[in-house]
Amino acid sequence: MTLSRILKSALAGIALMALAAPASADQLADIKAAGKIVTATDMHYAPFDMLIDGVYQGMTKDLFDEVSKELGVEPVYQDIPWTAELPGLEVKKFDIVIAPVTITPERIERYTFTLPIADATVSLVRAANNTELKKPEDIKGKTVGVQQGTAQFRQLQAFGEKLGGVTVKEYGTTDEAYADLAAGRLDAVAGSLPNLTYLVKNRGETFALFEPASFGEPTYFAWVLRKGDDSESFSKAIADAVIKMTKDGRVKAIQEKWLGTYTELPLEVPTK
Repeated sequence: MTLSRILKSALAGIALMALAAPASADQLADIKAAGKIVTATDMHYAPFDMLIDGVYQGMTKDLFDEVSKELGVEPVYQDIPWTAELPGLEVKKFDIVIAPVTITPERIERYTFTLPIADATVSLVRAANNTELKKPEDIKGKTVGVQQGTAQFRQLQAFGEKLGGVTVKEYGTTDEAYADLAAGRLDAVAGSLPNLTYLVKNRGETFALFEPASFGEPTYFAWVLRKGDDSESFSKAIADAVIKMTKDGRVKAIQEKWLGTYTELPLEVPTK
């Protein structure tokens, strides 16, 4: 075989390999081809996610309905226990976790976060008739409930150690913690400020916020995607949708509907 034929044969082989190679993965393209976004959330986290008479409602749903419209696809909502959501995302059981997830430096190393969708600063609520507890420091030596596996749990632990001791009791859902607080089995419950504000707004005869309610550093909730190049276009599409919704007032209207107030949120992902 001549050198010319060898070169031609090699070039032909390279061309065939290029044709046979799989195209780069693009999650957004796959979602648009399917016409749907498969989501996971915990539908027991008012006011973000709730089942009311068996119907999924809440601030998360209203926000993600609008995002899905902007992307031109239908959302598929699944009720998944919180502790199974991030592991399920990693093995591609769904496209995105829309349960509000607190942005932390540790999680940023492992996942791709969307723009913030709400304030997540950790706060405290007590029984309305318990006037002995007022400021956050008063939980020293007390029993405080919190949802397991959350950033609020870790912040409560750190705060308790700083105070000199707090008994932390973990719960699968915040509803279970609220029930024990109302029954007198807890002294307080820790959670994000929007969740506790909504609780007191709707059940003020039973619960009251500490004054001040918050004790942690300002933090934010966001949605979570898998980390990797294939999710970049998906992440950007969600960011573009959220920015558009912020500018045209839809985010403000949805916040006011569920929280009774509006908090301006960063239009970039916090890294601290």
